[in-house]
Amino acid sequence: MNELNSQSLERRMVAWIGKAVRVEGKVVSNEDLTIDGQVDGSIEVGDHDLTIGSDAAVKADLLGKTITISGTVVGNVRAVDKVDLRASGSVQGDIVAPKFAMADGASVTGKVKAGS
Repeated sequence: MNELNSQSLERRMVAWIGKAVRVEGKVVSNEDLTIDGQVDGSIEVGDHDLTIGSDAAVKADLLGKTITISGTVVGNVRAVDKVDLRASGSVQGDIVAPKFAMADGASVTGKVKAGS
């Protein structure tokens, strides 16, 4: 498969909000979603994965299956399965998930409730 076809296939499997995009309001996705831009409002991906990229600036409550955060989130985070807070990630808000992982360098200002 050539590089162009590979990129097209990947775009069909994952929704993406790019660095140059700013969204105000409620974002709802029925597939995995990656955010590299700005979102002000709320983000719901249901039983799908949500990735907040390292350059993303999100002021929203997040809801998804597995949520990976490498950027900045101001809002509450609720995952059905897991929240993975990477070294460059920060959350100002509460986190609720059965599983929670936090890398050295990451920060949370708020409460974390993990476990069953």
